[in-house]
Amino acid sequence: MNKIYTLLTLLVLNSMCFAQEEKSSELYITISKRDSLLFNLGFNNCDILQFENLISENFEFYHDQSGITNSKSAFIQSIENGLCKLDYKPKRVLDKNSLEIFPLKKNGVLYGAIQNGIHKFYAIEKDNTEYLTSTAKFTHLWILENGKWKLTKGLSYDHQDGKEILDIEKK
Repeated sequence: MNKIYTLLTLLVLNSMCFAQEEKSSELYITISKRDSLLFNLGFNNCDILQFENLISENFEFYHDQSGITNSKSAFIQSIENGLCKLDYKPKRVLDKNSLEIFPLKKNGVLYGAIQNGIHKFYAIEKDNTEYLTSTAKFTHLWILENGKWKLTKGLSYDHQDGKEILDIEKK
């Protein structure tokens, strides 16, 4: 639990100390591209190679419904044996208007970035019927490791059931 509190405290303090990156900045574009590789290719198409390439060996994932996954190998195994074996095709869609990127620097040198946003998850049935399953907030910590951006921490929280969201939107 101390790790979670420390990470959350750092995220809050960081958001007070640094301004969000402009959408046209190199950092914003770079992290957005990594997000797209991770989700549009990796998650949406069960392309495990994307997870292998983008996730740090020190990866930890905190999920408000499925708990903590504290290694890269355990996370990838959960994707292979869970997500990729569902009886429908999962799809994640980023709410691009919600995306925020905050730089992390030490002595003026960029070493990482915090990415916050909202994403929606859909199920695509075999007959191509698509429906919303949930919406959630996320926070990702990206670190430059040997010159490459690696996802080191992931938080997925405030999941809302898709049916409840659709009912609210109809009102």
